[in-house]
Amino acid sequence: MYFQFFLLYIEEKFNLIMTNQNHPYHLVSVSPWPIIISLRLFNNLIAIVRWFHKMNYFVILTIPPTILCIYQWWRDVTREATIQGHHTIYVHNGIRIGIILFIISEILFFFSFFFFEHIFTPHFLQE
Repeated sequence: MYFQFFLLYIEEKFNLIMTNQNHPYHLVSVSPWPIIISLRLFNNLIAIVRWFHKMNYFVILTIPPTILCIYQWWRDVTREATIQGHHTIYVHNGIRIGIILFIISEILFFFSFFFFEHIFTPHFLQE
């Protein structure tokens, strides 16, 4: 009960900040989905461990609610971006640059994983 009042208080403060914004960036409001999905994923982990030990098929019942929560979280993100119009051109550019940097970091990671192992391995072990 106190947690709900706390969330409402924080959401009101963020809404006040959002109405008086002096910048083109999007400050997200309080969302329950990260904590709900983390609890759902923990529940899935426990169900999978139980499935490994007893082979009960309770794990099948834990997957649809998790997918539903993920769908609802992305529904909210899509609403913020399209209907509410919180994603300006600066936000789109930031997302685009973030994705590009992520892809580059993955390429560099796999390059270092496969190439540098070959370079730093002694020659007598490479044969």
